[in-house]
Amino acid sequence: MAQPVAKTNGHPPGLYLLFGVEMWERFSYYGMRAILVLFMTKYLLFNTEKAGSIYGWYTGLVYMTPLIGGYLADRYLGQRKSIFIGGLIMAIGEFCLAVAAVSGAGDAGATFAGQTLFYLGLCFLIIGNGFFKPNISTTVGQLYEQNDPRRDGAFTIFYMGINLGALFSPLICGTLGERIGWQYGFAAAGVGMLAGLGMYLLGGKKYLGDAGMKPGYQAKGAAEHAPLTTEEKHRIAVIFIMAFFVIFFWASFEQAGSSLTLFADKSTNRMLPLINWEFPASWFQSVNPFLIFVLAPLFSSMWIRLAKAGREPSTPVKFVFGLSMLTLGMVVMLFAGALVDKGGPETKVTYLWLVGCYVMCTLGELCLSPVGLSMVTKLAPVRFASLLMGTWFLSNFAANLVGGLFAGRYDTMAKATFFMIPVATAGGATIILLFLVKTLKKWMHGIH
Repeated sequence: MAQPVAKTNGHPPGLYLLFGVEMWERFSYYGMRAILVLFMTKYLLFNTEKAGSIYGWYTGLVYMTPLIGGYLADRYLGQRKSIFIGGLIMAIGEFCLAVAAVSGAGDAGATFAGQTLFYLGLCFLIIGNGFFKPNISTTVGQLYEQNDPRRDGAFTIFYMGINLGALFSPLICGTLGERIGWQYGFAAAGVGMLAGLGMYLLGGKKYLGDAGMKPGYQAKGAAEHAPLTTEEKHRIAVIFIMAFFVIFFWASFEQAGSSLTLFADKSTNRMLPLINWEFPASWFQSVNPFLIFVLAPLFSSMWIRLAKAGREPSTPVKFVFGLSMLTLGMVVMLFAGALVDKGGPETKVTYLWLVGCYVMCTLGELCLSPVGLSMVTKLAPVRFASLLMGTWFLSNFAANLVGGLFAGRYDTMAKATFFMIPVATAGGATIILLFLVKTLKKWMHGIH
């Protein structure tokens, strides 16, 4: 583990380097994701069910491979090498998609070559993310001592990097893809990934020191063959239990790239009255990261202030807040869907419904996602740090797969009925988790 830094209000410079690298990687991922369903339905001419299924499998598998990438980093490679390998493979994947978009398409959809390159690009992205995703988060955790009160705040700042990239990528990649050519949107995502790799190579040695250089089994304080203690077993159990409840959050939240994008495209009035111009449907995917970027510093400082005053909510309680806000966001879409059902398939409602949904979901995300990353780095034994981070991302695999398959039913159901389902599942998970808070806090053994 890296040499611990002093417990001050400031953060080590390595945090801001990783902030920048993650910003560009997420620019790449969310830029591609912003146009993925639209590319499949409008260029490849897949129907909604097929596009939703592919979207679900893709966004699910990018969160399954971190389990493998985490194991390889802990056992053989170390986090730092794994981050570079993953970033390079993802850049290749983005450019495969760009080439697929110029391989020709007719009335029946893309050519065989175009579809082959499309699926190949998705495979590269899935594999690359497996190396990159768990290891950059673990490296952030290695910059701090286990009980450093700045850790949740650090991950909230790191999360700003994720969402700064996600803020601009739909605006840039979405506009290029929808208005100029799909290949330009995918190529812009590839260039973003290369920019992140360049930043990482230039600043890693100077700002990260020895953090993430050695595999977890060789890190200070790790014992490869030592049995797990009772406390370690309890803490690992907490990671698994919380990961299960996170599935209900992300399965609803990740409708942003599928059913909510289709709702924006087909059922939302996107015309700007003063200039009489209809903005792209993919732009809605910038609302959430914009709100994250604005609100994350407030949440980061709030957790630190509450910790100093001895009033900071425990991690399980923060998760309850997060699921509650997400549920309210889906309630907003339930009412919006009811208006569309009442008016008929050609009805278009104000964009404020989608904005309201994203506001509530963003508040929930800030209580859950960065806090969850921080929790794993605090609870996981050092020799299993990246492996358990990969395990944590398995919840995203399950959520994205279920969410994508569910989104494939969007055109077959009444809109109010469609959005009632995530209201019920997320709301039910919130209630059950609330009853488990006391037990989970006990099993964390003093880790807040």
